Amino acid sequence: MAAFGSLTLVTAFVLALYGFIAAAIGARKQLPDLVRSARNALLAMTGLVVLASLALVAAFLTHDFELSYVAEHSSRQMPPAYVIAAFYSGQQGSLVYWCLTLSIFSSLVVLLSWRHNRELMPYVVGVLLAMQSFFLFLLAFVQSPFITLPFHVDDGNGLNPVLQDKGMLVHPPMMLMGYMSWSIPFAFAIAALISGRLDTQWLRSVRRWTLAAFGIQGIGLLLGAWWAYHVLGWGGYWGWDPVENAAFMPWLAGTAFLHSVMVQERRGMLKVWNLTLIMLAYLLAIFGTFIVRSGVLNSVHAFAQSSIGPFFFGWLALAIGVSAGLLVWRLPKLRGESEFETLASREASFLFNNWLLIGCIVAIFSGTIFPVISEALRGEQITVGPPFFGAVNGPIFLALMATMGLGPLLPWRRASRSVFWRNFAKPLTAGAATVVILVAIGLRNPGAVLGWAVCVFVLATLAFEFYRGTISRRRVTGKTTLGAFADLFAHHNRRYGGYLVHFGLVVFVIAVIGSQFYQVQRQVTLERGQTATIGRYTLTFDGLSQAADAEKKTTFATLTLADGSAVHPGKSVWNRDSSNPTSDIVIRSTPLEDLYVVLGDWTPDQSAATFLLFVNPVVFWLWIGGALVIAGTVVTAWPHPQPRRAAAAAHPNRLSERPAQQQPVGAQA
Repeated sequence: MAAFGSLTLVTAFVLALYGFIAAAIGARKQLPDLVRSARNALLAMTGLVVLASLALVAAFLTHDFELSYVAEHSSRQMPPAYVIAAFYSGQQGSLVYWCLTLSIFSSLVVLLSWRHNRELMPYVVGVLLAMQSFFLFLLAFVQSPFITLPFHVDDGNGLNPVLQDKGMLVHPPMMLMGYMSWSIPFAFAIAALISGRLDTQWLRSVRRWTLAAFGIQGIGLLLGAWWAYHVLGWGGYWGWDPVENAAFMPWLAGTAFLHSVMVQERRGMLKVWNLTLIMLAYLLAIFGTFIVRSGVLNSVHAFAQSSIGPFFFGWLALAIGVSAGLLVWRLPKLRGESEFETLASREASFLFNNWLLIGCIVAIFSGTIFPVISEALRGEQITVGPPFFGAVNGPIFLALMATMGLGPLLPWRRASRSVFWRNFAKPLTAGAATVVILVAIGLRNPGAVLGWAVCVFVLATLAFEFYRGTISRRRVTGKTTLGAFADLFAHHNRRYGGYLVHFGLVVFVIAVIGSQFYQVQRQVTLERGQTATIGRYTLTFDGLSQAADAEKKTTFATLTLADGSAVHPGKSVWNRDSSNPTSDIVIRSTPLEDLYVVLGDWTPDQSAATFLLFVNPVVFWLWIGGALVIAGTVVTAWPHPQPRRAAAAAHPNRLSERPAQQQPVGAQA
């Protein structure tokens, strides 16, 4: 297995390197046969990477502890699901998974786009193969997962106890795929710059791939928050950890692109800016991968320090240099076709939205790398904690929410005063009324009150847009109100799918504000029979019990609530790593609030125990909001009906301009 896996990776590297050279020469010298050879090399390389991945999974399933990587990350006692998950749990396996997903995505790009993008595809293939050459070089010659042990072992070390959770089956693969998926839009952007094909063709080619990256990484972030909330036992779901930050930044850059690209499609503006955002998303993804694998920053998510970090830093530097050089070279061909006419326009609101998103990225990036800077200047790492990120990003996120309400109701080019007030009078009234109501019921925290008021303002603008669109659609089609509403998603999925994303984000933010500003926390030590109260809950400690299996010993506490029901938080000590216990957290979730119970320590005679208790308001809606964001992304990316695709093909350069005169925003629906 070791020899087969190693040979497969080396052969895949040779094919990737050959394909990169063939694509570069074939595109440069206009040699179609050589370009097709590069394409075939990419497809063949994909097959080899799939074989190498299957070989590694087979080694785990057969407990082939001859392989160092298998022995380090699995054991015979682990359930089969976690044995398979161990495939991507370590340094080498995660790189194999990255290569596997990038190969599959690259092959899909070739199969789906070869006929429609003949001018761009040779360059796209070359860039994708250059990326694969780098990763396959690391796997074949620097950190191979098929290195064998010089001695025999009967069993492996097993997976890290904190990773033996069902979240391990979904969060890491989605997050790794999210990082990787920014490679596809980046390849199209670099191909457009090299080829000089800088019209809107590359934008149409890259839009759905960008939405895919946005959705995949969004799922990864949401699952990561869910996993942290259910496993780590600290009562929260986001801690501004360096690796969390590194995963968040590419998603923010992609979000900025998905907004600004509409300005280029509509008005022929922001061409340099859009290319920069796509390249920034990929570069931040590589930066995040570097952070995880270099060991330069401490994180519960990071791998141990290894020799692979400098290679990633070198690749990041090369990608920055190539991207910046190509962008400067093509600047004369990237002049805008029109200019901003007024701040009261949709394009201006999108640009302001982009500035805010970039401000978030700058703030998060600065706080994340500050320990490295402080170590270089003062010889010690000074960590920037959640208070910094909350204080800096809180106002930026609030302004971002406001732009979500402004953009949909502003027309392109300019809005007259009458149109502005006609569109915004009701949403602004709803926001102001929210402030009055919240203060009247006793809520005094200015951040929460203002944040919820902005959320209501955005919800009102979305409701206004859906209402006007539905009425307009009903008049045109004669359908019922429900049928007309469904038609908005069927025939204008890009616009109303985007509104659904915004609606999900508003629900998400409402939950974040509630859980952050109004969380209640207590740490109590109870003797058997004693009670503790938190919020509207009263809990009585009834005692401890124990259970054991082949891998761990778990101590459970029984706490009875006033309604007679009981909860059983626990703590597990693992046989292979007794110094790293894990918590079995109890979460009683309702739409109003979560009761969150963690067992801490207990006395030797088990007569008393310490508990960490939380009441987290409206966290339930955080997961609902995240699911709505993903659903909206799918709706937005869904292919248009055939007549619309044909219309787009007939007018490939630019979307038609709307008449300059003012009209209601919902009229186009």
